[in-house]
This record gives sequence, C-alpha cells and structure tokens, in this order.
Amino acid sequence: MTSVRFGIDRLITDPALRQPLIGRRVALVAHPASLTAGLVHSLDALAALPEIRLTAAFGPQHGLKGDKQDNMVETADFHDPDHGIPVFSLYGQVRRPTAAMIETADVFLFDLQDLGCRIYTFVTTLLYLLEAVSGTGKAVWVLDRPNPAGRPVEGMTLLPGYESFVGAGPMPMRHGLTLGEMGRWFVDHFGLDVDYRVIAMDGWQGDAAPGFGWPTDRIWINPSPNAASLNMARAYAGTVMIEGATVSEGRGTTRPLEVLFGAPDVAARDVLAEMQRFAPHWMSGCALRECWFEPTFHKHAHQACSALMIHAEGPYYDHHAFRPWRLQSLAFKAIRTLYPDYPLWRDFPYEYVENRLAIDVINGGPGLREWVDDLGATPGDLEALATRDEAAWVTETRRYRLY
Repeated sequence: MTSVRFGIDRLITDPALRQPLIGRRVALVAHPASLTAGLVHSLDALAALPEIRLTAAFGPQHGLKGDKQDNMVETADFHDPDHGIPVFSLYGQVRRPTAAMIETADVFLFDLQDLGCRIYTFVTTLLYLLEAVSGTGKAVWVLDRPNPAGRPVEGMTLLPGYESFVGAGPMPMRHGLTLGEMGRWFVDHFGLDVDYRVIAMDGWQGDAAPGFGWPTDRIWINPSPNAASLNMARAYAGTVMIEGATVSEGRGTTRPLEVLFGAPDVAARDVLAEMQRFAPHWMSGCALRECWFEPTFHKHAHQACSALMIHAEGPYYDHHAFRPWRLQSLAFKAIRTLYPDYPLWRDFPYEYVENRLAIDVINGGPGLREWVDDLGATPGDLEALATRDEAAWVTETRRYRLY
C-alpha cells in the first residue's frame, strides 16, 4: 500500500476543503503522531495557513506532546507560546471537554492516529468531543488516518454497564474502522446532533498488501509512548489485556506490548507448549519467540522475566490469519492451566474504575476472565461467544465504511 494521502495532507493542500473554515474559529485535537507527510506537526501546518484562525488546541491521554509515559498519568493545561493559544488537556482535570472549552472554537479538527482497538483511549476522546459539541451548532471534522491493524474484527462486544474511558460503547476489542468511520457510527448510534465531517484519505485500503492497513511510504511515529512500532499496533488488541494481569506487558523495556507475557515465576517454554496443545489454530499469522527481559520500572522491575515475544511482521505475518485477541486469551489460558493458583488478575483501579477487576474493564465484561478461569472451558466455548459478536459488528458497521 503506497501513496496514501491522510486527511491532514489533503486539507492543507486543497483550498476548497478549507473554504468552510474561513471566518470561523478553529481548534485542533492532536498528539505527537499528528504529522503531515513532510513530518510537520498539524498544529504548525494549520497555523501557517493565513485563512485558518487557530484559537485552541487539545491533547488526549499522554498529552499533546506525548510526554506522559504510563496510564493514569495526567497532563495539565498550558499556553502554547509559539501560537499564542490555550492547550487544553483531555486527560487531566477532565476527560470530557467542558462547556468553556467548547466555547473557544466553532470547528474542532480531530487529527489523532489510532490503533484500531476499543481500549485505545483516543476513540473514546472522539466520542466525548462529539457529545460535548452535540446540540451547540458547532462542527467536528475528523482528519482521517489509517487503522494500522486493518479491517479484521475481533473480540466480544462491550456489555451494557461496562462503559468506561477504555470502553466507549458496544463494540468489540478490535473494531476494524478508522476514526473517521467510527465517528459516523457514534453520531448515529448515540443520536448526536453534530455538524460532522470526515476529511477522508485518498488511496487507503485496509487489507491490501504490502502494508495491510499501514502505508509503506509513511514512517511510524509513536501516537503514545508505548506504541513504538507497527508490530505493537498489530498485537495491541491482545497484549493490552495484560494491563489487567499481574504478568508484565513489557513496560519498562524497549518493546512494550509486543509480548504475550513476562514474569520471573512463569516458564515461557512451558506456556508455549501448552498453547500449542490447547489451541494451535489461534497461534497462526505470527511467530512466537522465547525471550528474557528485565523491566527498569513497572511490574517485576529489576527482575529477570521469562517471556514470549510476538512477531507479527515480515515473513512471519499473515494478515488474515493473525488474531491477537485469541492469541492473548490462549496465553492466559495456558498460564492458568499450568499454574492453577497463580494470582493472574491484577486488583487495582483501572482507568479510575474501582468496582470491577481491571481485566473485566478492559474486556468490557467478565466473559474472557471467566473462560480463562474455568479449567473445563474449551477453545470452542470462547470461539462461539466471539464469533457471534464479531459478525454482528461487521454487519452493523459496514455502511459506515468510507474505503
């Protein structure tokens, strides 16, 4: 996949697209990966256009500058000295834009690189912005970017009552949409009254070789500190579940969220053998490699951890066979089978939800955890639950696709 033009690139090069912005106050929602094809930050690129009147900017989780490393590390508002505008944090005192924030602009340009996963909080930030703007007569434009994980859909649908900042609505873990497309679904599903527009990409094909979602002529820029590679983006819909477990997801190393687990008291070789015995068909589309790491911070800091590294890249990657949510579920199941009394599930407030286990917040319900903990459960039991939800989501969202 080559020569894909992102929404921001189309907007800054096509005066006709910008014409509706003339005479209106413009705000930008951005992060470090909000770059043009020439590696100019979107804020600077827009500010250089004489007809664009920038009046505010917004930063999501990890901040406009992407300098906040871990989850639940908040970012403060600040004043941008270069452009003379306020920069509001949507992961600080508030998660939802306040009425005062919404009053700073007439059109909100949303230019965030996503990973195609429900738990990646930028999708929830889009919903919260749409809800805050609904009924005000103001506009939200998504400057669309690729879903680097492509079109595959995977996981169980978030259950009613499990909504959170990592669960915007009833969607599966791996949703297969771009944020521009997701916004269209949000507007309809939640009945929002928003002047909504997508500045679509040119040339994006979500399942086309060789990029399979990510254009091969664009370099990878971390949209958040631990989203360090395309391999991570592909694996994330599975490995993010480790945030609800006591084993390490590799935070504190140079390859976070690219491992199925790491722990000083779990033998990776044994886990791999059990995975191959229990459900080898869920291991397709990638290579798994036994490795060791010693986190410098976070879980198991300064301890040697036995681990399994995922390689969903190069000759080992089969886009249509790789199913990271099932793969991670299988790793959990193998650990539970080999170590029945292992304290696998992390008990702490996850994204400020205090009345549910983190793994259930992440999965949007208890189904995955219950399947792992049931020593009599089969691969078919989980497959039946997920396949039903995946098919329903594909059917529901097909009409919102732009590409």
